[in-house]
Amino acid sequence: MVGVADADARCPCGSGGSYAACCEPLHDGRETAATAERLMRSRYAAYALGRSAYVFRTWHPRTRPADVEPVPGLVWTGLTVQDVVGGGADDAEGTVEFEAAFVTGEGPDVLHERSRFVRRGDRWVYVDGDTNTP
Repeated sequence: MVGVADADARCPCGSGGSYAACCEPLHDGRETAATAERLMRSRYAAYALGRSAYVFRTWHPRTRPADVEPVPGLVWTGLTVQDVVGGGADDAEGTVEFEAAFVTGEGPDVLHERSRFVRRGDRWVYVDGDTNTP
């Protein structure tokens, strides 16, 4: 997990930038994601850092679960974006395909998901995704 108090810590979203300049402004509500990919990356970073309120807030109200608490013992270890279709600043919907590596007590694994996003008003929200793991 990235030390969020360290302004120079690399953002877990894989952008290469610091957390303070990358996903922290989105997590804190000071900015909104301009694209579906940016939202997806910021949601991954929120999962990696245990920022469940952000994950909940950026999930479409019709599809989000009642609870998005972190899975005990699960540690997110890396993100690779594989494909982006639509989801630009002027689009109404988009999809982002990615692989998110993680480790549990049972060992390492990878979540492969094709996520759907829609624009609600002036902000992107996650709708749902097709995955290879639960």
